[in-house]
Amino acid sequence: MLPVTVLLDSAGNLNITAAEYWIGKWSVGSFFDSPASAGHGRYNWYSAKSLGDFTDAVQHVAAKHGARLPVIWGIDSVRGANYVKGAAMFPAGVGLAATFSPRLAYEAGRVSAKDTRAAGYQWAFAPMQDVSVNKLWSRGYEGFGEDPFLSSEMASASVHGYQGDYKHDRTRVAACMKHFIGYGYPFNGQDRGNRHIAMHELLEYYLPPFTASVRAGAATAMESYGAINGEPVIMSNLYLQRLLREKLGFQGLLVSDAGEISSQAALYKTAANDGQATFATLNRTSIDMSMATTDLSFCMVLHELVTNGYIPESRLDESVARVLQLKKDLGLFENPFVDRALQKTVGSAQDIEDARNAARESITLLKNANGVLPLKPHDRVLFVGPTINSTRFMGGGWNVQWQGPPEARGDAVYQGHGDTVLEGVKRVTSQTPCYYEGVDIDGTMLIGIDKIIAAAKRADKVVIGLGEHTYAEKGGDIGNLALPAAQLELVYAIAELAQKPTVVVLFAGRPRILEHVPKVADAIINAYLPGAYGGLPVAEVLYGKVNPSGRLPYTYPATESQADMTVWQPAYSAYDPQWGFGYGLGYSHISYSNITLSSTTICIGAPITATVAVTNHGTMAQKETVMLFTRLPFRFDLAPENLRLRAFAKIELRPGETRTVSLHLRAEDLAYWDVDLKQRIPPSAVTLLVNPYTQPGLAASAQIVVDPTESLDSF
Repeated sequence: MLPVTVLLDSAGNLNITAAEYWIGKWSVGSFFDSPASAGHGRYNWYSAKSLGDFTDAVQHVAAKHGARLPVIWGIDSVRGANYVKGAAMFPAGVGLAATFSPRLAYEAGRVSAKDTRAAGYQWAFAPMQDVSVNKLWSRGYEGFGEDPFLSSEMASASVHGYQGDYKHDRTRVAACMKHFIGYGYPFNGQDRGNRHIAMHELLEYYLPPFTASVRAGAATAMESYGAINGEPVIMSNLYLQRLLREKLGFQGLLVSDAGEISSQAALYKTAANDGQATFATLNRTSIDMSMATTDLSFCMVLHELVTNGYIPESRLDESVARVLQLKKDLGLFENPFVDRALQKTVGSAQDIEDARNAARESITLLKNANGVLPLKPHDRVLFVGPTINSTRFMGGGWNVQWQGPPEARGDAVYQGHGDTVLEGVKRVTSQTPCYYEGVDIDGTMLIGIDKIIAAAKRADKVVIGLGEHTYAEKGGDIGNLALPAAQLELVYAIAELAQKPTVVVLFAGRPRILEHVPKVADAIINAYLPGAYGGLPVAEVLYGKVNPSGRLPYTYPATESQADMTVWQPAYSAYDPQWGFGYGLGYSHISYSNITLSSTTICIGAPITATVAVTNHGTMAQKETVMLFTRLPFRFDLAPENLRLRAFAKIELRPGETRTVSLHLRAEDLAYWDVDLKQRIPPSAVTLLVNPYTQPGLAASAQIVVDPTESLDSF
C-alpha cells in the first residue's frame, strides 16, 4: 500500500504515467490518503466528485495494467468523511464517547462510510479504540476515552455503523480497528513512545475494545506504532499472532501503520536494515499489508527474501488471500467504480443534523455556579477568545489535511460547511454578538487588555472560548498540559477587573490544566472537538435551547502529576482530579433514589439487576446517563481498582418525571486477569455504585459466590 502522493505531479494532479508505472510494473494494489494531504494542487479540499474522478481514473489504469486487479483505497475517515469537502463532520471520538450513546457512534460510522464510499474509498482506518491513559498523548481525542467498558461499547457500535452489511451494501466500507495494542499509554506522553504495560494489565484494560470489535465483525485491523516494554509491536509474535490471531480469533486483514516496518531500522534501531525488519515481521507475525510511506523498498526487499528462500511463498499466499477476499467482499471485482448517485447524498441536511445532534449530546457542563447558565435572550453578552469565531479549532486534526486545515486558508476553508459559535449565537438570538478575539490560539495578545475589560464592564456576562491548535500524531506532542498563559490570564483579568459572571468554553482534544480557572469562572463547558458544525450546538447549550447531557469520558486532571490518572487505577492511590470520569451537569436537578438489587448474591449464570429511580426536578427535559460502577473491598494478589464501569443507560426525563432504570451485572463481568494470566472471579463482597461523582452515597452491596480455584480463561 502506497500513499496517494506517488500518483501526483508537481501541481498535485493525477499523473497517469505514474499510476501506470506503480500498478503496471509493481502491481501495487492499494493506495491511501487524500491528494489534499500533499498540501498543494488546485484543491485544498476535494469534493466527493473530485475524489471520485481521481480514484476512478486510477481504477481504469488498474483494469488495463499489471495484474488487472481492482485497487482498494484506504483513508482516515475518523469522524465523518473528514477529507471530503461538504461531508458532515461529527465530533471527534472523545466527544462521541462523552455522549455515552452507542447509537450516535453507529450513526457517525454509517454517515462516515456513505460519504467515504461516495468519494471512491472503500476502506476506513477507523474506529480508533485505544484506551487512552496518558492525557498528554496527541491521539487521545481520536478514541473513546480512558474506560475499557465505554470504549468497548462505542467501538462495537462504530464498527457496525461503518460496515453494516458491507459484503452486500455498497454504501458501507471495511472498518479497521486500531491500533493493536496498548498505544494509548506512552510512558512519556509522546506519540509512539514506549509503553510499560504488564501483560495482565494489557489483557484487563487495553484488550476489551478489540475483543468487542472482533465480535462486531471488524473486517480489518491496524497494528500499533512503537513498542511495549521495548518490544516492537510490528515484529511481535506475542501481540500480533498469539494474542490477535489465536486468542481473539481475528481472521481479517492486518495492515501495518504507516512506514512502521521500515522505521524499525531507520528510527527505532530494532533491526540493522529493512531486510532484517521485513524478515522478522513476516516470519513472526501475520501482517498482510505494509502501509509504506515513500517508496517500494518493502516490495523489493520482500521479493529478494522470497527468492532466496528466507520467507516461504506460502506465507505470502496467506496474506494475498486475505487481501483478495477483502476486495471481493467489498464488491470491487464486480464494480470498482464510484456510485455517482451516492455523491448527491454527501452533506445532506439530515447528515448535518445528525452531526449536530452528536455534538449537542457531547457538550459537558462542568460548573454552573448560581445558575449563570443558561444565558437569557436579553443578556448583554461579550464573547472573547480565539475559539469563539473559529471552525477549524472546533475540528482539530484529521480533517481537510492530516494536521487540520492549512494555516494559509484558516477558517475560510469551511465557508458554507460549518458554523462558528458566533454564527450559532446569531441564529439562536437573532442578534449580532459583541466579540473581541483578544488573544490568539498560541497565546499572543492581539489588543490591549484594557479595551476588553472596558467592554466586559458594559456587558452583563462574558463568554470566553479557550482551546488548542489543530494537530495529529507527532505534530501534537507537548511537554505539559498547560494552555498558553495568555489564554488563562484573559480569564483571570476579566473575572477580577470586570467582575462580571464569566463562562469558559473549552475546545480541546485533551484535558488541558486549567489552574485557577475552575475557581474564578462561574461556569465551565467542555465542548471537546465538536466538528465544524459544532458552533450552533454550543450556542444552543449556552442559551438553554439544549440541556447539556455530556459526561466526561476521561479523568480531568487538576495538576500535571495527574496526567495518567484513571478511574480504574488502584484503589489505594488517591483519586482527586479536577473532575472525575463520568462527571457532568445539566440545567435540571436530577436525583436518584431507592437503589435495589434483584439478589444479594451473584454467581456464574445468575446475573443480578440493579434498579434505581431517577427524577427530574427541573423545568427542562433532561437526558441523563445512568452509570453502574463496582468496587471491591479487597482482591487477593492484585490491588482492586478505585472503580470499574460495568453498565450504563441513557434516558430522557420530562420535567417532573421519575423513571425506574435497570442495569444488569453478571459475575463474569467481575472477572479479572491475574499475574499468572488466568482470568478469575474474586470471591468477595462487591459494592455497586450509581453515578458516584454526581450522586455520592448511592450504593448497594452483594456477595460474589464462586469457586476461588476456578478460572474462566487463560493466556
